[in-house]
Amino acid sequence: MTPNPSRRLFLGAAASVPLALTLGTPAAHAADSAYVMCYFTESTNLGDGTDYGLHLAVSTDGLRWTPLNQNNPVVTPTEGALGLRDPFILKKQDGTFVVLATDLKGTDWSYVSQYVHVWNSTDLRTFTGYHRLKLHDMNTHSWAPEAFWDASRGQYGLIYSAVNDSGHNVIMVNYTSDFVTASAPQVFFDPGYDVIDGDMAVGVNGYNYLYFKKNQTLVGARSTTLAPGSFTEFSTGAAHGGTEAPTLVKSLSSGTWWLWGDTYTPNGVFYAWQSGDLSAGTWTALDQKTYTQPVNSKHCGISTITTAQYNALLSYWGAPAWNRLKSYNYPARYVRHSNYVGRIDEYPVEPYKDSLWTIVPGLADSSGVSFQSVNYPTRYLRHYNYALQLDVNDGTSTFAADATFYRTAGLADSAWSSFRSYNNPTRYIRHSNYVLRIDPISTSTAQQDATFYVGY
Repeated sequence: MTPNPSRRLFLGAAASVPLALTLGTPAAHAADSAYVMCYFTESTNLGDGTDYGLHLAVSTDGLRWTPLNQNNPVVTPTEGALGLRDPFILKKQDGTFVVLATDLKGTDWSYVSQYVHVWNSTDLRTFTGYHRLKLHDMNTHSWAPEAFWDASRGQYGLIYSAVNDSGHNVIMVNYTSDFVTASAPQVFFDPGYDVIDGDMAVGVNGYNYLYFKKNQTLVGARSTTLAPGSFTEFSTGAAHGGTEAPTLVKSLSSGTWWLWGDTYTPNGVFYAWQSGDLSAGTWTALDQKTYTQPVNSKHCGISTITTAQYNALLSYWGAPAWNRLKSYNYPARYVRHSNYVGRIDEYPVEPYKDSLWTIVPGLADSSGVSFQSVNYPTRYLRHYNYALQLDVNDGTSTFAADATFYRTAGLADSAWSSFRSYNNPTRYIRHSNYVLRIDPISTSTAQQDATFYVGY
């Protein structure tokens, strides 16, 4: 996602809607109890799995996500560059949604657009009123648009990253009531050095928070007002390598805040940190066992939704027909096949479909399961001399037995899963030196090796 360095227009971008943005809504609405994530997708080689439309995923806990519409886009821009990056969902004061996004398809960093994409939606199932909104006349792009409600103005503040007369990236703001017309741009935050990817949490115990990317690190500023120029940096940085796209999310069940970040290589990896006190400005990295990102997802935005909206989105768009399996003791790694050998490798996997599995009724016993490859659907994961490999189903009873496993409570964590061999019932699927095999399990290390999270 890194642009032409001579322009220094874009080092990454972020989008989110924290719970705090919905506070102060005048009308009565059902309480939010779930989350929706928006994003675009990029594979590591910008090939299969790359799409610059609006993608959605949902979650009940804000950490583990179910992609909708088979991880395909739900809507795609029809103006400008005909693609988007850095989408953002805001629940407006009337309970409906507005979607904003950068006007760019792919990685043509020389493309300059003063516009952002805009959609309206009552339910995130249908999208209406699509248009592009012009924000300025400067010869610079409008990156990573987000919005918040400014009660003192009775308008929404629309913030975005751009290079203004200062010669470096700053965060700009325009004010709008309808996302059709907007005020003249103003500098919202300029500490004197490059800052991009602004993300807001408004009205939290008397403070308003702005997180942004500074020197490949996620940093926070705060203010008791929402006035442009009033924010002061205060937090320690959070990063995992080069990190961008800060996204603040408030837990719906506790006082915990999460800060999501995205590495800015193609098919970036999401990392998350947590804090029990946003005013402290310090963050602790979350164990990757606790969260997953939608496959190929880039630059997410997260908003809260109701249980009814969560259920309606799942019913309308559908959950994926495939799964991914995350390793318990190596949670950056997922089960995949490579040269027809079963193994666990770090996300992102290329080609990404090597890590997608259709879990079907067991070939030898329908109360068990078999793992059918998504990109080689005639092949199944089976054991041969105790090693797991991807073979064509030859229709024999031996193959069916070798390819059938019983799903059990995870040997290292009962909330996860383990898989016991059908025809070698003392043996479980486990990894050893990252290669999959079936073994008897007798140690705590082996129990961890044999435990997986079945998700997306």
